[in-house]
Amino acid sequence: MDQTGPGPGPGSSFLALIRKKRDGEKLLDEEIRRFVRAVTRGGLQEGQLGAMLMAIRLRGMDADETLTLTREMAVSGRVLEWPDSWQRLLVDKHSTGGVGDKVSLPLAPALAACGCKVPMISGRGLGHTGGTLDKLEAVPGFNVSQSPEQMRCILEQVGCCIVGQSEDLVPADKVLYGLRDLTATVDSLPLITASILSKKAAEKVSALVLDVKFGSAALYTSLDSARTLAQSLVSVGNRLGICTVAMLSRMDGPLGQRVGHSLEVLEALQCLEGRGPADLHHLVTTLGGSVLWQCGEAGSVGQGAARIAATLADGSALGKFQAMLQAQGVEAGVAQALCTGTEEQRYQVLGRARAQEELPAAQDGAVQRVEALPIAQVLHELGAGRTQKGQAINHHVGAELLVTVGQRVGKGSPWIRIHYDTLELSNNHRRTLQGALVLAGSEPFAPSCKVAEIILPQGSRSLEELTGEQGSGSSQALLCSA
Repeated sequence: MDQTGPGPGPGSSFLALIRKKRDGEKLLDEEIRRFVRAVTRGGLQEGQLGAMLMAIRLRGMDADETLTLTREMAVSGRVLEWPDSWQRLLVDKHSTGGVGDKVSLPLAPALAACGCKVPMISGRGLGHTGGTLDKLEAVPGFNVSQSPEQMRCILEQVGCCIVGQSEDLVPADKVLYGLRDLTATVDSLPLITASILSKKAAEKVSALVLDVKFGSAALYTSLDSARTLAQSLVSVGNRLGICTVAMLSRMDGPLGQRVGHSLEVLEALQCLEGRGPADLHHLVTTLGGSVLWQCGEAGSVGQGAARIAATLADGSALGKFQAMLQAQGVEAGVAQALCTGTEEQRYQVLGRARAQEELPAAQDGAVQRVEALPIAQVLHELGAGRTQKGQAINHHVGAELLVTVGQRVGKGSPWIRIHYDTLELSNNHRRTLQGALVLAGSEPFAPSCKVAEIILPQGSRSLEELTGEQGSGSSQALLCSA
């Protein structure tokens, strides 16, 4: 029986909830509901909120508590509404963040070219990871602030939009998200799950693919910890009625060959032309293929991946990207120059850093790996990232990898090109960067696939099981019923 009183105000009733969770007890649905309402209305002291977050971080929440927290956060503000005819085709993707992760830029328009509706609500950079919104704002005129009515109009005209979280969408998450950083509870499994999925539930999507990164440059460094998060997300997502699948992908080295906002836009455009780095193309087509499988537009992940690849090869995804740019504020001539111009013409649109410097390999050898974290940290110090919320960033700062994993390089040959602007590249920066290149005396080799594992409602599968002919016949039976 609920003994917490009429509502968790700043008095004894909310202290009882803190005490209950502190002692490891399960919170009732109504208790969680009142907690989220109090968070949204601002009726709690910051110290009390911090205490509850820490209690959740230390004691955890079971699957039922996490589901209720997610559901109540989703309805703490406005929930997006769409035409009934769109329901099955409303899809989205979320990444837990990495270095060089520009997947959303080609993926959203590729899905739109396949007939899906993609109301993608994205975020800004956190720490050493770049944000999708920051990358798109490297394009002159691109406006990430779109009302729900404007989003619906863009989806009708184009099929996809990439926007920021509006003030009235999941306000409870905004409060808790900011406090998690201040209270060292960022890594809390139920809080991460609720934060990610509450926004997707408020979008009212029917299918969601999650790119959960693991490795030295990811939020979770080990495969086991990333798998635990992925399982939580898939379980709660499907119980919310969203057909949810997660892919565990490696984030030790950068994704693609370019890191930094403007440079990543350029590489995304290459991908949209069916060119560019193989690892980026593979991750875009695999994630997109899963989404098409999940919403019933493909019989297997492999068939879906082939459809996504076709939109990249035939220019239809690029056309959707150009249309999205114009729908979100970019002048028609600028969008056309960016999407149909040469690389030099694209640089003229996006701008270029004041200086570039190439660093040479210190010895002969085959590239075993390129560490993403030190590269990202140097670029952050050169102005590509934020040290506090709202700080301006330099879109032109970045790095181009001139080698790939498995490639043989000679001593003295350039392996990376750094683009820097107002802040100079120091000797300390150079030493840090040189430590990111790991060479060995082995023969050249093919790099491993980025996707290590796929998490379905029924358990884990390998990518081969879901893309090969063997898996295609029975693959629908592996999916959720949403």
